[in-house]
Amino acid sequence: MQKIINKINNGLKGTITIPADKSVSHRAVMFASLANGKSVIKNFSKGQDPLSSLKVCKALGIDAEFKDNLIIKSSGNLSAPSEALDCGNSGTTMRLMSGILAGQNFISTLIGDESLSKRPMKRIIEPLSLMGAEIAADNFKAPLTIYGKKLHPIDYVSKLASAQVKSCILLAGLNVDGKTTFTEPYISRNHTEIMLKYMGANISVDKNTVTVEKSQLEPRTIEVCGDISSAAYFIVAGLIVPNSKIILKNVGLNPTRTGILEVAEKMGGNIEILDKRNISGEDVGDIQISYSDLKSCVIEGEIIPRLIDELPVIAVLATQAEGTTVIKDAQDLRNKESDRIKAVVTELKKIGANIEETPDGFIINGKTNLKGDTEVDTYHDHRLAMSLYAAGLICDKPISINGFEWVDISFPEFDKLFTSLTL
Repeated sequence: MQKIINKINNGLKGTITIPADKSVSHRAVMFASLANGKSVIKNFSKGQDPLSSLKVCKALGIDAEFKDNLIIKSSGNLSAPSEALDCGNSGTTMRLMSGILAGQNFISTLIGDESLSKRPMKRIIEPLSLMGAEIAADNFKAPLTIYGKKLHPIDYVSKLASAQVKSCILLAGLNVDGKTTFTEPYISRNHTEIMLKYMGANISVDKNTVTVEKSQLEPRTIEVCGDISSAAYFIVAGLIVPNSKIILKNVGLNPTRTGILEVAEKMGGNIEILDKRNISGEDVGDIQISYSDLKSCVIEGEIIPRLIDELPVIAVLATQAEGTTVIKDAQDLRNKESDRIKAVVTELKKIGANIEETPDGFIINGKTNLKGDTEVDTYHDHRLAMSLYAAGLICDKPISINGFEWVDISFPEFDKLFTSLTL
């Protein structure tokens, strides 16, 4: 599907509610499946990836139904699936479910689409194997056949700050006698730690180290906040489209996810947090964004895991900042749905950005007048598609985005919400 994006001349104006956080939705459905009793999940994400997690949990014998909310009923025990468990395009589903399934008493196979089948799984297979897991995979890629067995605890020091790897090991540790410990170089997203604690797990955190012991989770009502990764495109658009002033309601403000807000403020962005509160253990608030004169900055080190998914749209933001913005330590972008470093540079150059690729990031010179008047490609990558959409709003001439249907994977309401801010 091709989408044509035209320049916005009168600014973005209005208030929208950001859809549910996918990271929290994945965990809510998986953890509720491990709890003994009835859990209620409010505002569950309807994106294809969280729905993949729901589908996998149902295939493992969990009773789930949508009323006003998602109701999950479970005995706390999973049952052997009758066929392969399809994770679709969702790396979160595959990596977290691997941790849950490794310690079960049955065999299961996780499969995914063509894109997911190319993504690296060695990062979870290695630590799970150290716990005694038996996982068959060709060249450490999906499909993964998991021969469930009794695992033993480990004290694992990861070279990578990865919420998916951390969550995988902690979920395996829930089913293991003794203490399972995971240490990472920087603190990655901590939704797993927050929700496990909220659901009664025996879990403790000390700086970059998390320890979990065998636990039976308790059923809960879990309210899912809005997704700051989805809000990112509106934050950037509000900052770069002249005469804009918008409010984004109900956005998750977990400190391990708010790197984009810190970068925007460092660049001189006019951003204000309204009505900050805590829901189901997570910080939430409303964000007000106004058009701003921006200046360049360096983005590196410990902040990278806290904005890894937002870096493509931050690259768009940097094209409108005076000076040279350097993004580094982000080599893991090459292992996403596409090689996001190469893809971002290739496509932003087409519309007139002054951007260069480095092994672990980008160098962007601004402020640049983006000319547009071209076709751009998405590489089957939803985040790249949405980043190019934001860029198109300030291009002199329209751009055509090929493969825009990939946005439906994470954010089916995206186009409609943007349109509502132009009326």
